[in-house]
Amino acid sequence: MDQTRHQDRLIARATFGERPGDREQIRRVGAEAWLETALASLPRGDASLESRLARFPALAYGPADWLDAADLPDPATTGAERRPEALARLRGHSVRIAVQVAGARVVRAVHGSQGLREVMVDFWANHFSVDARKGIVGGLLPHYQREVLDRHALGRFEDLLLAVAKSPAMLFYLDNWSSTAAAGGPGGNDSEQRGRRPRTRGINENYARELMELHTLGIDGGYTQDDVISVARALTGWSLESRRSPVHRFHARLHDTGPKRVLGEPLTGEGEVEGENLLRRLARHPVTARHVSRKLVQRFVADTPPPALVEKAAARFVETEGDIPSVLRTILLAPELSDPKHRKLKTPLRLFASALRVSGGSTDGSEDALRTLARMGELPFFARTPAGFPETSERWIDPGAVLERMKLAFALARGVVPGARLGDEGLADAAVRGGGAPDGLLTTAVTLAAPEFQWC
Repeated sequence: MDQTRHQDRLIARATFGERPGDREQIRRVGAEAWLETALASLPRGDASLESRLARFPALAYGPADWLDAADLPDPATTGAERRPEALARLRGHSVRIAVQVAGARVVRAVHGSQGLREVMVDFWANHFSVDARKGIVGGLLPHYQREVLDRHALGRFEDLLLAVAKSPAMLFYLDNWSSTAAAGGPGGNDSEQRGRRPRTRGINENYARELMELHTLGIDGGYTQDDVISVARALTGWSLESRRSPVHRFHARLHDTGPKRVLGEPLTGEGEVEGENLLRRLARHPVTARHVSRKLVQRFVADTPPPALVEKAAARFVETEGDIPSVLRTILLAPELSDPKHRKLKTPLRLFASALRVSGGSTDGSEDALRTLARMGELPFFARTPAGFPETSERWIDPGAVLERMKLAFALARGVVPGARLGDEGLADAAVRGGGAPDGLLTTAVTLAAPEFQWC
């Protein structure tokens, strides 16, 4: 294995791009020691980064704080003639909160010293994707980013899966907050006994389906439609306290108490515990290990993941009960990482961040800066499907996308990207490695547009 190439690949893929001095550091300590330091990083403690993030006050909001701060009308209690106006104000404020969270994500990608943690937050944000444009999801993103993604990015997959399932953002995005036992069906007799109409007509399968197809087992994970229904029934009653207090609450009276089987085995436990046991079982399933490991290998190594490495990572996943750092060690120290044929195209966010990082540049994460990423198709938390943003290169190199990449390179070189500025520390070295010469604006633009920089 070429140690130098491996170290360079490690910097390029386990961070959002090299910064001046990174190569010298990894040459000095070696790949294994560098990786251990990256895996040991804590979610907080970067004083310089925290000062940059101070311009995003919404990051500290809890699930209900954003509603109280804006003193918004509650559409549920607003007169019919004013309800559309109230809903529009609510959604508009929700998106504005999301823009702050997206801006902070970009600032962290560019300026964060805990590079691997930031990369894994980005990975999990796509694996457990939510769209800020749906309803009040945007307003719930500060909590999702802080308490779910940041907290568990380098922990255990099981803990992350449980945190996602209980997060208000996911509960709302995939409609599980409104999923209840069907009236007259198993566990649905509460409304009948109390003489009340049920809040909804029954179970909603959206989250159950994506839980199995995207989050755990994968599209070919061996489950059936009956399994999806049973999972949805097990998670009935996993909801929110109220519309004005959108925090997670389990409502026992809305839970389907009937017997259920998933993947051929009966579910255990009662009430909320039944759903928790199910999630733990899915998190530890060997098929989940293979699905998640394949996605990690695809993210860090190759668009077409080497099968042998996927199996090694999956075995480590099972052996450690989903310890994320252990799986990452298996992938990032594997010889496949440095194989010259395993190139990765930088997505728009990685391209933008790496250009600023390599030059010692900066961004303020403002709305103007985010428009650049939106035009290129990768604005954090604004993916249009639960599958998140694509990882493979063919999704990012159609003619229109290539043109936007060239525009970005020349706009950064000219200094006309709002909210972002290149530095002058590392581009000369990057130009030389790409076969150019550090002699002006044109060379800077060509360096950033060159295949040697677009791919890593």
